[in-house]
Amino acid sequence: MRNFTLNISTKVLFGKGMVKNLPKELSTYGSNILLVYGGGSIKKNEVYQILMELLSEYDVSELAGVTPNPRIEDVRKGVRLARKNNVQVILAVGGGSVIDAAKLIAAGYYYDDDSWDLVLCPGEIKKALPIITVVTCAGTGSEMNGSAVITNEEIEEKLGATSVYMQPKVSILDPVYTYTVPAELTAAGVADTMSHIIESYFTKDEDTFIQNHMAEIMLKACIKYGPIAIEQSDNYEARANLLWASSLGLNGILGAGKATAWSCHPLEHELSACYDITHGVGMAILLPKWMEYVLNDTTVAKFAEYARNVFDISEGDEYEMARNAINMTAEFFRKLRLPASLPEVGINDEKFEIMAKRAVTNGMLAFAYEPLKLEDVVKIYEMCLF
Repeated sequence: MRNFTLNISTKVLFGKGMVKNLPKELSTYGSNILLVYGGGSIKKNEVYQILMELLSEYDVSELAGVTPNPRIEDVRKGVRLARKNNVQVILAVGGGSVIDAAKLIAAGYYYDDDSWDLVLCPGEIKKALPIITVVTCAGTGSEMNGSAVITNEEIEEKLGATSVYMQPKVSILDPVYTYTVPAELTAAGVADTMSHIIESYFTKDEDTFIQNHMAEIMLKACIKYGPIAIEQSDNYEARANLLWASSLGLNGILGAGKATAWSCHPLEHELSACYDITHGVGMAILLPKWMEYVLNDTTVAKFAEYARNVFDISEGDEYEMARNAINMTAEFFRKLRLPASLPEVGINDEKFEIMAKRAVTNGMLAFAYEPLKLEDVVKIYEMCLF
């Protein structure tokens, strides 16, 4: 196991009714709040009303309408609003898109130039407003890390930025708040969670027994509870386990002591940058094809381990086990009624070369689990046409 430093500084309040603690947590940071949220679902499920009652003694400015695959323009608007109202703390209520936008707003507040600069060069982030999150959609795990992924529509780029200053101070996770998430977004969230876990799991380090088995049990939880949450949207056990798996899947613990790198995410970021598809949907299409493409004599033992410990496959040689596990991964996504090919979401091969070039450069795929060149990425995209 490699040396590592792990500092997960976010305070987590998990469970029914934990939002009652919000005023106490906010009081540590200030009374002037920027409330950031998305398209209005929090008003339909009464979360907004609950929050307004709790925030009755606070000065609240609102940034509504943050889009899925959050845009840099959302961030710029938020920075202007926060400065205008002398905001002291940001309250992000929603899923990963809202939280990611809030993180960059928090950092952009103290940056004199354009906030996109901070995406291109996160080292420029020297300070950020404190962030508190109330999570209403599982999948990204953004509530427990310092990373944000932002899209610049003008140049069709979607990039990630990471800074310790963007780590939320407090995150409130009430599984009840995820009951109203539509089935298709629940499924996409499960796929996103699994992709985070899998990309931490597939590394060349062989002596991380604890991290590997943690990853395997989280994947089993997604496989068990994903279909239940879709069929029974108010099943607390299912929603709770999916929500916690999402948080744990990207808070750094699974990658501690390992040489991890994003292997498949950079391919999807290009898809959603160019075509604005749901990130988890793109991952469900790409992940099985990536697995199939990188299966070789060097990786087969790891895939066989995945087969044994996640899908309980014990018959056949390592290649047979590996292929069965890859097929079962794809079949599970189909069970969640997720698209299995790019044409199903309206994507053809028109931009494959452009996207592949950006994925290799921006995603540093030379350092992936199996290093990928431009031609490799194009081939994986082509496999996703069928």
